[in-house]
Amino acid sequence: MNNEVTIRFAERMNQLPPYLFGMINKIKMEKRWQGIDVIDLGMGNPMDPTPDRVTEKLCEAAVDPKTHRYPAAGGMKNLKREIALFYKRKYGVELTGEDDVICTIGSKEGISHLCLALLGPGDTVLVPSPAFPIHIYAAVIAGASVLRFPLSSEEAFLRRVAEMCQSLYPHPKLVMLNYPHNPTGALASREFFAEMVALAKRYNFMVINDFAYGQITYDGLKAPSFLEIPGALDVGVEFGSFSKSYNMAGWRLGYCVGNKEMVGGLAKIKGYYDYGIFSAIQVAGIVAMRDCDDAIVEQVAVYQKRRDALCDGLTRMGWDVEKPKAGMFLWAKIPEPYAQMGSIRFAVEMMNRANVAVAPGAGFGEEGDGYLRLALVENENRIRQALKQMKRALAEIDQETRSGTAQG
Repeated sequence: MNNEVTIRFAERMNQLPPYLFGMINKIKMEKRWQGIDVIDLGMGNPMDPTPDRVTEKLCEAAVDPKTHRYPAAGGMKNLKREIALFYKRKYGVELTGEDDVICTIGSKEGISHLCLALLGPGDTVLVPSPAFPIHIYAAVIAGASVLRFPLSSEEAFLRRVAEMCQSLYPHPKLVMLNYPHNPTGALASREFFAEMVALAKRYNFMVINDFAYGQITYDGLKAPSFLEIPGALDVGVEFGSFSKSYNMAGWRLGYCVGNKEMVGGLAKIKGYYDYGIFSAIQVAGIVAMRDCDDAIVEQVAVYQKRRDALCDGLTRMGWDVEKPKAGMFLWAKIPEPYAQMGSIRFAVEMMNRANVAVAPGAGFGEEGDGYLRLALVENENRIRQALKQMKRALAEIDQETRSGTAQG
């Protein structure tokens, strides 16, 4: 008698492709288990420490038995108030810090659960591509349809959204934005956001802006908040994260702010899924947001030096690269003839031959194939060493190609 049970996944699982970053990380970890030094430019996982003031406050709060209980599911009142004060100080946005702010377990979790609250079968979401995977697949998991279109100039972007709204019935329910953009590092202008608010009101769609990299900008530039645009609070929300600004990636602390109904929907669905974030982490988050603006400035200066080292090194190797305006990544077009490999194979070759981890552009959608996303998390010396190893690996590939051609 066969007593085995057939495991049957939900249909939505068939719509989720293999997580390419997981594949690269698996190869990386296998190499490290073998004692091989892999230089990791693949994952946006900060290697610089959290500010001392924040970790000290965590340690102090963690021994207080009051923090050992279930936390407030939507976030501690004082942390929510601090987030509201941050938006007032930085962007002139008036938030109450109550029903227009909710704390999340990082921005990725928050976006996923908000999509579950807002979307379902029959709904359509517009997402420019290349895109961070959760911006696409949070909607897919929720049962909605996703229409992707190439990320382009602001004028072309807005025109495409208007055309889709005019041609589709019912109109798209949600537009997913991500500025500063991951993976390209592009910034949005206030004018772009203002026109997006106008389109949202004209065609009755909601807006989510993932603002996780809002504090990481270069060359004196500043990233505007979507919410600083008049009328934005009527149509959308913005997600922020402590991960990149304060090197708190492993702490899993983020927030969603903006439209009260959308925030309320997220709060309702999170009430069924989780009990929020460890209270000691939230207490430490208050210190980060209140007292660590100088740490952000210092970290941005570090990232800018790494950006310049990486861009200058690739340029000397003959790559055509554009320095990102924001974020902690370089979006680099793979030069010919290597582009013919495709970004996945190229990334695997760099891992196997150069012991350098890079993120294949294909992981951000079809439009990303032919590109790499390179994270600025390693120090400048490690970045220069990675470039040397990549250069040797490419020379090795060139030699094998020439030998193969000669033999042919």
